[in-house]
Amino acid sequence: MTEAIADTYFLIDWARYSRRDLLWRLFDVVHLPESVLAEIYGEGTLAWIVDGLASRRMALFTETEDVVDLARRIVSLSRALPARGVDLPEAVCLAAGLKFGYVVLTENGGAVMAPSFLNELSPVKVMRALDVLHALAQAGHIGLREEVARYQVETGHRFAKRDLRRLGLE
Repeated sequence: MTEAIADTYFLIDWARYSRRDLLWRLFDVVHLPESVLAEIYGEGTLAWIVDGLASRRMALFTETEDVVDLARRIVSLSRALPARGVDLPEAVCLAAGLKFGYVVLTENGGAVMAPSFLNELSPVKVMRALDVLHALAQAGHIGLREEVARYQVETGHRFAKRDLRRLGLE
């Protein structure tokens, strides 16, 4: 069973995507930290989360003391690095990813880079929306070029040209 944990901006953007349920082709369960849920106010995102919780495709992640302690340490360590820092909700996702083996779904640049800068986090797999779309295409569920175009139009999220070039899309 493949499980993930998602941060705020990933959830907000992904909820705007008309084919958002494709996420369940890659993940059996997506966990939502309480601190992330507290940051979400949009009706569409909340409706998608409620549906996800009701169908058991999403699960509330209760932040235990050990996870929060590790997350605070990640925040502190990330501030000392030349890369963009990681805020607490994203750090909770990274800490849970490390502790439970969850894939971390994020659009936060600091969280994306953290496993390459912090040795302790090197086992954590981090995916952005573009990585999720790429994985879906590799599994034969979508055509990558078409879905990237659809995702950008529907969500307003523009992928970096260098990332699109890396996938042969630019």
